[in-house]
Amino acid sequence: MRRRIIIVTAVHAPSAHYLQDAYKSIREQELPDGWEWHWVIQEDGKSEDVAPHVPQDPQVTFRQGRRGGPGVARTMALAVADGEYVKILDADDQLAPGALARDLAVLEGDPSIGWTTSRVLDLLPDGSTLGFDQDPEDGPIERGAVLEHWRAHNYRAQVHPATLCIRRELLLALGGWMALPASEDTGLLLALDAVSRGWFSREVGLLYRKHPGQATAQGAHTDAMERETRMAVIEARARALAFHRWRYPATA
Repeated sequence: MRRRIIIVTAVHAPSAHYLQDAYKSIREQELPDGWEWHWVIQEDGKSEDVAPHVPQDPQVTFRQGRRGGPGVARTMALAVADGEYVKILDADDQLAPGALARDLAVLEGDPSIGWTTSRVLDLLPDGSTLGFDQDPEDGPIERGAVLEHWRAHNYRAQVHPATLCIRRELLLALGGWMALPASEDTGLLLALDAVSRGWFSREVGLLYRKHPGQATAQGAHTDAMERETRMAVIEARARALAFHRWRYPATA
């Protein structure tokens, strides 16, 4: 029986036309022998605008549900995440060549690692790319390191939550994504950091599309009062997890 890595994507109508580019990037992934991918696309809401852009492929599952934001959509998708690992892919982004194989190599090779991240290139509207010049070193990220950096750098983490690949049981134990209007993926990253060692790969793992319609480009995303509230809840959760010393992997 083949083993599966699950790719989870939340989508709404404005970003649906990017799904074909995401699909192409998944199809071009080369996995180790015995592995296959299963792409779960969860629409945030119920419309007739997304389905026409969903690839007709038996390895792709499309679902719809009540609107609640991308975090809710991704968490609902976990109901059919029938694999050992869950890889995040936003609808408007693309996986870089070799991304899934590198994630699997780390998680299969070291059971003490609960999650992986990788280098990101911004994909600009003209097709050019732009990298971040302060990536950490390639290798393990010890518990608490992301929170420390995030707090010291105005709530900016040194690794990108859009590149996460997570052990499914760990993701479920943390309840999926945070119930926030935005930054729900950062909330998950900080929770993972509080309970488990992670990993960063300096190989490019994701092309992060920059475009006017993306959620992070909207005015509400940068509203100062809401941002402070989101960050406060994210930090409080991470510190509570660290204080109570829940750890992955669990010890006797």
